[in-house]
Amino acid sequence: MSATPCPDFTLPSTGDASFTLSSAPKPLVLYFYPKDNTPGCSNEAAAFRDLYPAFRAAGAEVVGISRDSLKSHENFRTRFELPFALLSDSDETVCTLFDVIKMKNMYGKQVRGIERSTFLIGRDGAIAAEWRKVKVPGHAEQVLEAVKAL
Repeated sequence: MSATPCPDFTLPSTGDASFTLSSAPKPLVLYFYPKDNTPGCSNEAAAFRDLYPAFRAAGAEVVGISRDSLKSHENFRTRFELPFALLSDSDETVCTLFDVIKMKNMYGKQVRGIERSTFLIGRDGAIAAEWRKVKVPGHAEQVLEAVKAL
């Protein structure tokens, strides 16, 4: 199976920084989530936070992406003591690159939003693994196992 090349991008990041994929450490876990401070997203962020030392020990970095503003991200990051950066994709450029914007049912209404998805970018800069329609329980552990298998 050949790895899928990963499109390069630059987004504003928490900590008054800019994040460019091509210059980021690899392997890299990119996880897309719908919204700061919602129950599922808070649980997912906490799971990646709790396993972050294991990700770093395996040589990987973790980055979260949503459409929220940097101000929202900074508050979310502080509230949950997240040790990794959160990127703001307010115009959905990167969400579109990774095809994670989907029509979803929310309380009986069709809404456009981010489908919870995670991508593992290997040392070669290609997508080594991807998870779509992610269910939060056990997900961060699955991703960690994939990082260790690289």
